[in-house]
Amino acid sequence: MYIIIHYNEIALKKGNRDYFEKKLIKNIKERFDKDFPEKLERIKRFPGRFLLKLKKENLNKENGAENSNKKSMKEDLKKNDDVRKVLKNIFGIHNFSFAKEIDQNIESFKIGAWEAMKNDKFKTFRITTQRSNKDFSMTSEEINREVGDYIFKKLEEKGLKPKVNLKNPDKECFVEIFNNTSFVYTEKIGGVGGMPVGTGGKALALLSGGIDSPVASYYGIKRGVSIDFIHFHSLPYTNIASNEKVENLARKLLKFQLNAKIFMVPFAEIQQKIVINCPEKLRVIFYRRMMMKISEELANKRRYKVLYTGESVAQVASQTLENIVATNDAVLMPVFRPLIGFDKLEIIEIAKKIDTYNISILSHEDCCTRFVPKHPETKAKLKEVRKAEKSLDVKKIIQEALKNTETINI
Repeated sequence: MYIIIHYNEIALKKGNRDYFEKKLIKNIKERFDKDFPEKLERIKRFPGRFLLKLKKENLNKENGAENSNKKSMKEDLKKNDDVRKVLKNIFGIHNFSFAKEIDQNIESFKIGAWEAMKNDKFKTFRITTQRSNKDFSMTSEEINREVGDYIFKKLEEKGLKPKVNLKNPDKECFVEIFNNTSFVYTEKIGGVGGMPVGTGGKALALLSGGIDSPVASYYGIKRGVSIDFIHFHSLPYTNIASNEKVENLARKLLKFQLNAKIFMVPFAEIQQKIVINCPEKLRVIFYRRMMMKISEELANKRRYKVLYTGESVAQVASQTLENIVATNDAVLMPVFRPLIGFDKLEIIEIAKKIDTYNISILSHEDCCTRFVPKHPETKAKLKEVRKAEKSLDVKKIIQEALKNTETINI
């Protein structure tokens, strides 16, 4: 069994394309090693695509060749469906196809295309040929006409009245000509696109138990960024289930990257200090500022380039422009907010797509819901915030928080 993988954006990298191709191949191999040990035989690079060859399954000879073949076919079908699900979540892949190898001549193209199409129901079709081997004696258009004419006649023999539709066919059959071999297939399975994970550096994402932050992390990973997570909790004042929920959210994102760390930061005592020393209306602002400062310090120590958050303008009181500015003022490190212009329904749709939504909506005790003022400030004045912060021993708060931080490898 072969799989042809096409990429898209990587093709624009010109002189750096080799680096991105090798990183994508490495990510594919590592994913196979984790999910399908011994399944992948090899990956070979061709212009604009990769060719994966899967190892053949061993037949069970005890039950006879016929029964063994049937069993092998059923097992292969199930395993290939698992492979399909995994490849759909590897960033950098634009589309991929399960393909059959055929000899490199026009008669093989005809027979291969017919074998791939004959059991499907359709009224219109087209043949699409792509050639890596430009030395082949026929052009792509000539192959399309020859194979299309053959399919047309075979369908007529079955009493059907087929039509060729080049713009929107019911069925499309692809012929790909490589250096010294060729393949035929009828389905291009869409991938997630983006860039190979690991090509965009490392970042630290503030992960709550809500809907937004996992989606923001997803968009970071999609651009090739390796994401680790930091979570602020108020144990023992909140339930341990809240921390478990966050860990489950991070695990959901592992289908897009192989592994990650979660830094669990105790936040209850910090909140108490803020309640005692800071104006009530600014409590949430200072919760956010301390989170950002602690995250930045950890990021600098661990060599993360930027911070990611799930903030969206005007979604809650702490996310007005004025309050985002007041929060951002707490750090020097760049803070990326992929969802800044999204509305809630858009974020929810992505959360459902990446399968984090059902976990995010489970009830949990968020540390930021403790000691929330009745009337939180929605338009914080930066000068006032900076002045109020002088009542806190910020350096000591950060040091104690990092000292008591637990690291979870997932």
